[in-house]
Amino acid sequence: MRSSDFYDLVSGRRRGLGAAALRGLLSLAEGPYRVGVWWRNRRYDAKPELTQRVGVPVVSVGNLTLGGSGKTPMVKWVSRQLRAEGVRVGLVSRGYGSTDGGPNDEALELEQSLPDVPHVQNRDRVAAAQLAIEELASQVIVMDDGFQHRRLGRNLDIVLLDATEPFGFGHVFPRGALREPVSSLKRADVICLTRSDLVSASDREAIRARAVKMAPDALWCESVTRPTGLIGVGDAVETEPVERLRGARVAAFCGIGNPLAFRKLLVNLGAEVAAFTEFADHHAYTRSDIERIEHETSASNAEWIVCTHKDLVKVGVATIGDLPLRALAIDAEVTVGAEELKQLLARVASEAPADEW
Repeated sequence: MRSSDFYDLVSGRRRGLGAAALRGLLSLAEGPYRVGVWWRNRRYDAKPELTQRVGVPVVSVGNLTLGGSGKTPMVKWVSRQLRAEGVRVGLVSRGYGSTDGGPNDEALELEQSLPDVPHVQNRDRVAAAQLAIEELASQVIVMDDGFQHRRLGRNLDIVLLDATEPFGFGHVFPRGALREPVSSLKRADVICLTRSDLVSASDREAIRARAVKMAPDALWCESVTRPTGLIGVGDAVETEPVERLRGARVAAFCGIGNPLAFRKLLVNLGAEVAAFTEFADHHAYTRSDIERIEHETSASNAEWIVCTHKDLVKVGVATIGDLPLRALAIDAEVTVGAEELKQLLARVASEAPADEW
């Protein structure tokens, strides 16, 4: 099931008896999932010894819901702030969607964006952190998608809420998009509302009020996604300004957790989205997929083919049909609470072990 189909179902946007019956079945499955999450969290709360420290500070960047909430841009922002403090940073992640033991799409994107920050992928995040410390001399670890991974101890827990659907339609998976109940925000040190410019000021305040009620001591931040350019495959391809998309007829595709946010970003840049092909998150592209994109592009009379950076590193081609393939490169910009968050990260960096290299 595509991400948008799942969201249409659990949000209630999909109507009819069949959809209602399916939501009823998902509600039955929600109970056992919720109990499992509660039991796991209770174990970690009751037994602190289950959490392992690795000898260097750890910053976790995670979220409360399924799908994309802007983690990769925020991981880049956090890593760059720590590097600016003069410490060596190592990234660790589970590596979901990787094939043949190689780096997944997010790792490939981060490798290009952060060439001075090594990335270790392993389902065992403790082992990944230890390798980053012992083999790569990392002084601070940034754990990508780490809020639910409680075995690796952390010094700072940053939780992202996507402004377009911060609370998972009010239900835990599979009835909704919550990975765990909203009350879990009490573990957060920082709560950051991503894509905050896509909702009204009153909506932002309502989200903040609910989140702060759960975590009154957490730092509240807001961020936006800023497109920084259009990039292609190969060192010889120059980055082009995103203004090239204004008024242009675009065929777009993506395999990410929140495809609608990508489409909305293109529209906000002034592009006319003539064709939009959605694949599952972490999709492994095949020749038939490329042929499908080429066919839909041709049928739409598009002038551009655009995807996300995460998709570009997997597709790995410079052109599709007669048109060059470009990815929209994006970065996070913290618009509320930036200085306070930088101070917290500086404090983390100050706790790093002395440089022995």
